[in-house]
Amino acid sequence: MAQGPTVTVDLTAMQFGSTAQPLFGPLKFEVASGEVVALIGPSGVGKTTLLRIIGGLERHYAGRCLVGGIPADQGPPPGLVFQDARLLPWLDAAANLRAVRPGLTQGQIADLLNRVGLGGQSAAFPRQLSGGMQRRLGLARAISVNPGLLLLDEPFVSLDRAVVHDLQNLFLSIFRAERPTVILVSHDPEDAARLADRVILLAGRPARIAGDFRLDRSDSDRGPGDIAHLVATILDTQKETRP
Repeated sequence: MAQGPTVTVDLTAMQFGSTAQPLFGPLKFEVASGEVVALIGPSGVGKTTLLRIIGGLERHYAGRCLVGGIPADQGPPPGLVFQDARLLPWLDAAANLRAVRPGLTQGQIADLLNRVGLGGQSAAFPRQLSGGMQRRLGLARAISVNPGLLLLDEPFVSLDRAVVHDLQNLFLSIFRAERPTVILVSHDPEDAARLADRVILLAGRPARIAGDFRLDRSDSDRGPGDIAHLVATILDTQKETRP
């Protein structure tokens, strides 16, 4: 059964400064419990800002954002995975996890690291880990904070495609096992095609929802041909939304 919370976004406006063009006008959508939604759109359209609103980190907007029926900035923090791992270089892997969850036991740390494929690495410092391993540790940290709501901001950038593929398989295994609610920001349609149940395309200024569609096969059934077809569908929809 799905464990993650529902997310309701109902914005009426948002802008930076009284004379700036609004970043968002009316913008409304809902993410179901346990759903994996990809936010796709051009650079600067507001994808990361929207993620910050859902995470309760951005409060300067008109409208509402609810997570599990509670205003986003009043509920538990989400699990965040960033464009870079943002690890503390002077702390080993175990201490990096305890930096966000001080009460973690050695057993809990070992379990988290095992789940992301880093078993036996609790004493390793970030400089001793590859880029892909650092992202795995970042995912373990996010799960330790909130396994029910994961917000992923371009989690695969600057990595070799083979590493990206391995990480995507790891993310999928966690999504299937724990059914968190997931919102993924990406510039790459392939990330959405591999991971998401649904794609929301953002375009324009103020940003609007230019496309909102479900991907028609379960993630476990998607082979290379399915991925290519879904990528083509996303790209075609993006082209149709351009002025």
